[in-house]
Amino acid sequence: MKNYVFFEKDIILKEDDSLPDLSDLDNLKTSQSISGFYNEKALDFQVMGLSSLNELPKGLKNRPLREYFACHSEEENYIASRAKALLGWFNSNKFCSACGAPLSKHQTLTALECTSCKKIHFPRVEPCIIVLVQKEDKILLARHTYRNQDIYACLAGFIESGESAEHAVHREVFEETGLKIKNVKYRGSQGWPFPDQLMLGFTAEYESGDLVLQPEEIAEAKWFDRNNCPASPKPGSIAYKLIHNEI
Repeated sequence: MKNYVFFEKDIILKEDDSLPDLSDLDNLKTSQSISGFYNEKALDFQVMGLSSLNELPKGLKNRPLREYFACHSEEENYIASRAKALLGWFNSNKFCSACGAPLSKHQTLTALECTSCKKIHFPRVEPCIIVLVQKEDKILLARHTYRNQDIYACLAGFIESGESAEHAVHREVFEETGLKIKNVKYRGSQGWPFPDQLMLGFTAEYESGDLVLQPEEIAEAKWFDRNNCPASPKPGSIAYKLIHNEI
């Protein structure tokens, strides 16, 4: 069974970058504050969350989960993403939204069941679009206001009620940059457990308009040569694949 431990956006690993074993989990339980625990038999993993991070037991370290994604296979990243997302869902859903009674883990499904009205609650997934806009030999990258670092990335946003993914692409690009686009093409998807997004990746071509930025979302946006990009998302993300033409 695979053992995952998370603290906020970090994963806890052994010094050799392997996953913790059962003895490591026992040591963490005695040295750290535990926020939650979840397991899934179908994929043979269990996951534990830390509510704070004290000095880790010898032989363990914390590492940003995004860095873990950059050097592991898609299958390994899928299970780690699922573990992180299910832990967050389990920790944030304690009571039934229909009657207010406590929830308990369902015996056979990846779900929670109300102890009173028996309503079944399934994990929530938030669909989002992420799009790389191209203009001749240039690509549009933006620095987002909610990030602390100077990373330039693709435009992205949540799909709203009633929208198709393609409609959301057009809307988000226009809202954030004032540009109209054409030839929207789906390129691939990725689960992104921060906390529960499904990123649907697209490319699109510039059609018309000048850059007029939405200041509460976009701090800066520019056209860049694909072979001379500024600091951008690391490998392991769909943003990296779009920017570097890998999908």
